[in-house]
Amino acid sequence: MNTRFIHPAKLLVDTLLRIYQSGMITTSGGNLSIRDENGCIWITPGGIDKGTLKPSDIVQVMPDGSCIGIHKPSSELPFHRSIYQLRPDARAVIHAHAPSLVAFSMTGQIPDTRLIPGAAEACGKIAFAKYEIPGSEKLGQVIAAEFAAGADSVIMENHGAVVCADSLLQAYHRFETLDLLGRIGIDLAGKPTAAAVPAAAPQLPVLPPQEPTARECELRRDIAAFVRRAARQGVITGDFAVISARLGDDDFLTTGESFDPAYFDEADVVRVKNGAADGRIPAAATAIRAIYQADPAVQSVFYAATPSLMSFAVSGRTFDSRTIPESYIMLRDVPRVEAAAFAADPAVVTRYLSASRPVLMVESGGLLTTGKSLTEAFDRLEVGDFTAHCLLLADRIGTFSPIAQPEVDELIEAFHLPKE
Repeated sequence: MNTRFIHPAKLLVDTLLRIYQSGMITTSGGNLSIRDENGCIWITPGGIDKGTLKPSDIVQVMPDGSCIGIHKPSSELPFHRSIYQLRPDARAVIHAHAPSLVAFSMTGQIPDTRLIPGAAEACGKIAFAKYEIPGSEKLGQVIAAEFAAGADSVIMENHGAVVCADSLLQAYHRFETLDLLGRIGIDLAGKPTAAAVPAAAPQLPVLPPQEPTARECELRRDIAAFVRRAARQGVITGDFAVISARLGDDDFLTTGESFDPAYFDEADVVRVKNGAADGRIPAAATAIRAIYQADPAVQSVFYAATPSLMSFAVSGRTFDSRTIPESYIMLRDVPRVEAAAFAADPAVVTRYLSASRPVLMVESGGLLTTGKSLTEAFDRLEVGDFTAHCLLLADRIGTFSPIAQPEVDELIEAFHLPKE
């Protein structure tokens, strides 16, 4: 969906609500702004309940400093204004207190962008700003100086983080990615990691315009619904996720290389047929196509990177589904493919996947799940994330043992699971 014609006040409210519901700010914390084409700054108010914010609460700050609105602007207006003055390319600023980033700010550290493919590009240059009193002109000067020096994201000592971008949506994805990296880094807790290996986007031929069938319309609607649902459940972010469904022989629908779940609709779904795409870049299209071609029973593919899953994907930790009966039933044993192999030849995944192995851990990439329906593939992704989270929690409080082979054999028989 194109957000070009959404009013700045509405866009700020919608984005702030997403940040609040994600736990990255509290009722009174955080602030967002947009600079419009006339040089006006639209900014969230200070001291107003973020959970009930309305477009009428947004304050418009004119170029001369006068304000239009029923509230006072955020107390952090000085650093928003300073950033815009020193960064003519910036059109949006987000400041929030995601717990992971506050933890990094308290310890004088910056999240490692090497953990996820594309994270370095999403976050841009990251800087660290020394502590100053919140809302002070001095804080505005310190932060703005970092942005003026080329930073796109700034960790504020003992405070949180602030990002700028050429649109509010890009700023949101930048902050969301920064938070994702922070959460993964905390779960890793100093464990050795593998640097991400980005896979080159496929250069696919352009698919001629196709008149959509009723089935395609239905699948587009279902994919869009699962995009929004997966985002609400916290198992996908727009820059690091794939949701796909088979439409026909060598014909499937999928999400694009980057998308925003909040504004995703049927028109944003990409069609790939006979190796050609409809003019947009589909995410992981080569791997998905290979999976569908290798197994006609597979009707859907999900691929996502959550903090818990990435704690296993980027480290040497063993992701053992045999620790929870329900997890083994849904996931079975989860093989692991190296990032370099996946990046060089995504079709390599077909050597690991089968009816008895419907899920794959991609090093530095996340979890790839397959299913006979969108619901089954999504369920496996949710179970995978749940399992990873449980394993990380258990690791903090003691030792645990996987289910023994005889019990595994009983599960296979009791639930009529496919055998090797």
